[in-house]
Amino acid sequence: MSRPLPERLKSLDEAVELSRGRSSDAVVDRADGVVRRAGQRVAFSGNHTVVALAGATGSGKSTSFNAISGTEFAPTGVRRPTTSQTMAVAWGTELPGELLDWLDVPRRHLVPARRSAFENLVLLDLPDHDSTEHEHRIAVDRLVPLVDMLIWVVDPQKYADAALHDRYLKPLAGYAGVMIVVLNQSDLLRPDELTAAMTDLRGLLDAEGLGKARLMAMSALDGTGVPELREVLARTVADKKAVSARIAADVSAAAAALGDELGAVTPSLDRVRRGPLVEALADAAGVPIAVEGVREAWKLRGGQATGWPFVSWVAKLRPDPLRALRLDQSDRKALTPTAISRTSLPGASAVQRARLDRGLRELVDATSSGLPRGWAAAVRDTARGREALLLDRLDTAIAGADLALDRGTGWLAVVRALQWVLMAGVLAGVLWTLFMMFAPALGLIGMPTVYWWGWPAQFVLLVGGVLAGLVLAGLSRVGVALGARAKANRAERTLLAAIGGVTDAELLRPVQEELDRHRRAVEAVKRAR
Repeated sequence: MSRPLPERLKSLDEAVELSRGRSSDAVVDRADGVVRRAGQRVAFSGNHTVVALAGATGSGKSTSFNAISGTEFAPTGVRRPTTSQTMAVAWGTELPGELLDWLDVPRRHLVPARRSAFENLVLLDLPDHDSTEHEHRIAVDRLVPLVDMLIWVVDPQKYADAALHDRYLKPLAGYAGVMIVVLNQSDLLRPDELTAAMTDLRGLLDAEGLGKARLMAMSALDGTGVPELREVLARTVADKKAVSARIAADVSAAAAALGDELGAVTPSLDRVRRGPLVEALADAAGVPIAVEGVREAWKLRGGQATGWPFVSWVAKLRPDPLRALRLDQSDRKALTPTAISRTSLPGASAVQRARLDRGLRELVDATSSGLPRGWAAAVRDTARGREALLLDRLDTAIAGADLALDRGTGWLAVVRALQWVLMAGVLAGVLWTLFMMFAPALGLIGMPTVYWWGWPAQFVLLVGGVLAGLVLAGLSRVGVALGARAKANRAERTLLAAIGGVTDAELLRPVQEELDRHRRAVEAVKRAR
């Protein structure tokens, strides 16, 4: 079932807004003009029906105008062209001034009519469409899209004129339902000639897509066919459907042209390409360097915490990899809420940028395949236009990622405490030994010798503390290495998730929004048609 005209206009307006900047400006502006003209036409005078008589020089258009209107307002004679300005005759109690101003009709006449079959009819006499005067043709071209119904007056000699058919009738095939073609001067033809001419003209119209256009024969001079044409106009005025029929035809034509620009299918975003693209972005953003920094930082910090205290201080002389990359969590937490986190990761190399460029190109090509040129360009600009900002957003995402280096450190504290206990034992053994060695010489009372497991206690404290500390440090080093691997794997997953979030927000989501825009435009055009 056909949708209501207001709904179709609303859908066409939606399609225009969605297509602007992506489809042809000429097609979009034409559709936008249809929406605007429809609103203006109804606002000016929705009760009036505007019918225009158009024809070539010598077709008897002005004579036909007088015969149909029952007036002598249109000048007739041998002078060509006889109609230099558009003229209007309106039936009713007053002239529809705003409507005629909008149509820009300078010559106006009112036929007082109340309860007349022609009440609220506005009949226009257009200049000859084949006039040698350029402004006459411009006036015809301007008014043809504005009137509600068109009556083309042709004569037996030029009814197949290419200027009429190619310039007006063929392009207006979509308006055949609000068009009448009148073969004038039928009195000049014998009955068989008239039949042949009407058959030939009907065939021409049908071949040009004007099968719905009404074809009539008339003689403006002797009045043949005039009552029948007046009856058609009277019914048109009474039905009050000419305005909506003309607007509906405008909407259909504009929607069809816009639909040709859009195509019928919207491609889908290939999510399979997300993985390689995220990997390329991660590589360009320095994720492998950050992951290796996490591994080395955990080893360094774990070694400092669990190593033998007598030598572990040497590790403090080595620079911390995460602090060098500005990825240290303690430093990040010390930032003020308004500070912007930045890393010191190196910029993308030429190889990394080439890989990223290839990933973006493959995404754009796969996504825009089948789209019209303007829409494909919009997808490309959406994806490639953010490239400069993209690397900055990736760096910020890496700087803000929680690498969890402050968690899982409980066992390190336990080992550290044990190392200090063992170091205290070693110091006690050293001091005990020294005291036993030098006390007699200093005249001090010596301590009794204590044996543990058959060995002097101070020797057990000294040697046992050193050996236990070294063994504990060695075992802890294995645990630190395993922890470093786990932390690096977790950091890689965390950073890839952060990169994936930026990829979705800065690339895939805008591209998907562009595809959704195209899909909504296609659907709006379908509703408008």
